[in-house]
Amino acid sequence: MPFEIVRNDIVNMQVDAVVNTANPKPIIGYGCDAGIHQKAGPMLLKARQEIGDIYVGDAAITPGFDLDAKYVIHAVGPVWQDGKHDEEKLLRRCYDRALQLALESKCESVAFPLISAGNHGFPKPLALQTAINAFSSFLLDHEMQIYLVVFGKDAFALSEKLFNSVSNYIDENYIQDKILDEYGIANKRDVREAELEQLQRAMERQSYLRRSAEEIEFSMSVATEDDEALDLDELLRQTDAGFSETLLKLIDRTGKKDSEIYKKANVDRKHFSKIRNNPNYKPTKTTALAFAVALELSLEETKDFIGRAGFALTHSSKFDIIVEYFISSGNYDMFEINETLYAFDQMQLGN
Repeated sequence: MPFEIVRNDIVNMQVDAVVNTANPKPIIGYGCDAGIHQKAGPMLLKARQEIGDIYVGDAAITPGFDLDAKYVIHAVGPVWQDGKHDEEKLLRRCYDRALQLALESKCESVAFPLISAGNHGFPKPLALQTAINAFSSFLLDHEMQIYLVVFGKDAFALSEKLFNSVSNYIDENYIQDKILDEYGIANKRDVREAELEQLQRAMERQSYLRRSAEEIEFSMSVATEDDEALDLDELLRQTDAGFSETLLKLIDRTGKKDSEIYKKANVDRKHFSKIRNNPNYKPTKTTALAFAVALELSLEETKDFIGRAGFALTHSSKFDIIVEYFISSGNYDMFEINETLYAFDQMQLGN
């Protein structure tokens, strides 16, 4: 997955490079800086001293020494004052510079802390959005696995408006087992049977839409320019294709490059190559939904699409409801969706 939010201690990340929230002076600071120096050993400080001062908003790279990472990228983030001293601009420059150093060092993976969001006092939602903007811009042009590492839930915060909006949507739709307990196991069975019935309907629809290979070939031979305007339902009516073939047809329908779609889906090139070259490819639910988001399918189109991989959306799953919330709202920002899924302790979309 090109981007993932993980809960871990950054010193334990097994990546090509870890980003350190460094002091401008060549000294050992506190928090993340102290932890990285402790595990890397005394040679890291010597290497840092050879670099000298680092300006706020800039970064420098050294070997990782005793860390699991090959490199340490020392990034100096701004201290939050009042938002009127270019803090956001300096923080973005910090991320951009660190990513450029990782690229120049041929890193395939890099782990970032949420820079400046701790003792530097940067508002966490703004710090998070700045990081996400930097990562999303970088990944449009480059292939790299980026981790945003948070040590505890208090180090991560969505905007209050988004968090409350999603929470309300979940409350309105979520079927909680503890509520079902009040009505007995029979009602739980009703819920499960309803889920199975929804999946069965999707499978029956797929069966109904099947045509022979000869019919497909004939349909393609008489295709006209009007085919470009076909909606999803008509497109699927022409084929009994599985997930992989359907995905490729839908990408063709957008007129976009494969790379535009798989990057938007938070899927790397190697994974997409497996999908393209295997007509019988069976995705995970997170991958199937990631492509539905990348293709900007409607909610009904999404249900039809993931049904081809044997999945359904239900209101007994917070994960499903959160994804449904964004699709129903016409918000196909993969990074924001994954931020929200992480905040609610759910799996993230992508590989």
